[in-house]
Amino acid sequence: MHPPARMVVLPLPSKRHPLPPSGPAPFFRNAANTNTKRAPMKRTLMAVALAATLPFAAHAAEGLSYNYVEGGYSVSKSDIAPINRDVDSDGWSIRGAAAFHPNFHAFGDYTRESVDNSSLDRDQWRVGVGYNREVSQRTDLLTRVAYQKLDFGRGFDADGYAVEVGARSALLPALEGYALAGYEDYGSDFDSEFYGRLGAQWKFTPNFGVAGDIKLIKGGDTQWFVGPRLTW
Repeated sequence: MHPPARMVVLPLPSKRHPLPPSGPAPFFRNAANTNTKRAPMKRTLMAVALAATLPFAAHAAEGLSYNYVEGGYSVSKSDIAPINRDVDSDGWSIRGAAAFHPNFHAFGDYTRESVDNSSLDRDQWRVGVGYNREVSQRTDLLTRVAYQKLDFGRGFDADGYAVEVGARSALLPALEGYALAGYEDYGSDFDSEFYGRLGAQWKFTPNFGVAGDIKLIKGGDTQWFVGPRLTW
């Protein structure tokens, strides 16, 4: 026969011999308290760093570049030219822009056209500065100010300024467009007029596409352009 099993009775806790306290050891409790104290400080530092970068975070919207050069065919119909009431011309134009700040770019263009049924030429150029501000992931608010000159030869010339404001947007991965409203002043020899400008570019690659632009001036003047664009 086996001897009866003995029962082991554990002593109950008493005030003289209390059980160890529950919970993490003091070291881990101190570490947890330290991390709890550091967390608000880290969040504060991150918020300060983010706030400091906000003035520099603005840039062109996704899919838009202000570094490009383009050239192509241009046509103008000038019902307000000082030569007569109906002057048509066509020729070529070269245009470009270069960003020198995330929100600023310089731009310029030159157009040379031959006036139909005349020995006169139409030379037009402008140079200016633009401001672009991202208002959504794919859209920029655009403002431009330019000095420009128009010359038909034989003393028919004028210079002045133009101001444009509007929006430019990446409508599709391969398509972008813009719409601008403007005002130009060539001085006392030419009428000062409001105008609208619409343009688009279809991209065959991220760096190459075909661009088009049409300018509709109050009073009847119409100018349009189409040609390849190289973007970087």
